[in-house]
Amino acid sequence: MQAMCGRGRCTLRADGIAQACHFNSRPILHVHMDRYRPSYNVAPGFNVPVVRLDDGGGDCVVSHCMKWGLVPSFTKKTDKVDHFKMFNARCESIREKASFRRLLPKNRCLVSFEGFYEWKKDGSKKQPYYVHFKDDRPMVFAALFDSWKNSEGETLYTFTIITTSSSSSLEWLHDRMPVILGSKESTDWWLNDSSLSNLDKILKPYEETDLAWYPVTPAVGKISFDGPECIKEVKLEETKTISQFFSKKQASKSEDPTSEKTPIKEELQECIAPKIEKEEPQNQSTVESAAMKDEASVMEEPKQEIVKEEPCSQEESVTKTGKSDTKDADHAKPSAKETDRLRLLHMSPIKKRRIGANDKQGQGAGDKQPTLFSYFDETSRNLFLARVKSPLRAAV
Repeated sequence: MQAMCGRGRCTLRADGIAQACHFNSRPILHVHMDRYRPSYNVAPGFNVPVVRLDDGGGDCVVSHCMKWGLVPSFTKKTDKVDHFKMFNARCESIREKASFRRLLPKNRCLVSFEGFYEWKKDGSKKQPYYVHFKDDRPMVFAALFDSWKNSEGETLYTFTIITTSSSSSLEWLHDRMPVILGSKESTDWWLNDSSLSNLDKILKPYEETDLAWYPVTPAVGKISFDGPECIKEVKLEETKTISQFFSKKQASKSEDPTSEKTPIKEELQECIAPKIEKEEPQNQSTVESAAMKDEASVMEEPKQEIVKEEPCSQEESVTKTGKSDTKDADHAKPSAKETDRLRLLHMSPIKKRRIGANDKQGQGAGDKQPTLFSYFDETSRNLFLARVKSPLRAAV
């Protein structure tokens, strides 16, 4: 997840910054405090007052206005400054990273905000929350500062806020939170103790019960959005997930004793069954079965005729009638057309189409149109030709 504490509220008066950090009796020096502009929506790159020890080692503390977003002193003079790169420093890595390790002995400071904003991820949406103390007293964060000279010779003072793992009360919102120093002892310890052995005692989650939070407008995400509207509480719309919707519906059914216990599949079958029965005659499988029945009936007809007209042998017919019934025997045999028809009935549709195509090709190539002689038998044709030829011979 992203680093914690990228937006905050700092609307304190300039002369009240040191008091907010528990320095009420010590002399205070002010540096560049004319650059400070109170804001409800402070972001990296803004001028924010910090409290640090005096460089001369006296009893004074310095209220110094610096840019939020650390720029290390070893940064090249020609490099473009980006305050969003190091506006936070993880307490787990400040001992290892060169940008922070060299600042721990003498460059510690305190930052005072009245509260900070954090965004809660909800799917593709992000909802901002404002976190503050219940009694609205200022928060004090542990921080580190550094100075850098640009190409024009100007010295720029910048700082970064140290973060730690989230407390048990805020882990639902984010996995990180700023290191909150909740007492005068902790602020004195952070500024005056230059050793690294006690860091774990200071840089830890704030587990007290005096933190509060509430949702605010998503417009806080825009740096240009400022004013009291930033910390105004908003009502969140209740969004129901699909699983919540069905779980509530199932719970209401189980509570209702009159509710039907019919399974969902049975209900669907009861709704769909009447439609299937109405549409059954149009089913392709039904049409095919009907066609097969018609074809079978056609195939059975010639068999019945053959059985009825099947005669006995020649010898039996002679013994019964006294004469040979060869004509009836010849007639009882199936004709060539009937044989072809029976053969076609048993053929597959593909073979039938092939035979039909071959017949058409044969008719177009070799068949001739029947002549007048084809309607007479051979004897009649010979007599006709003899009568026609005899006058011709006489003439010759």
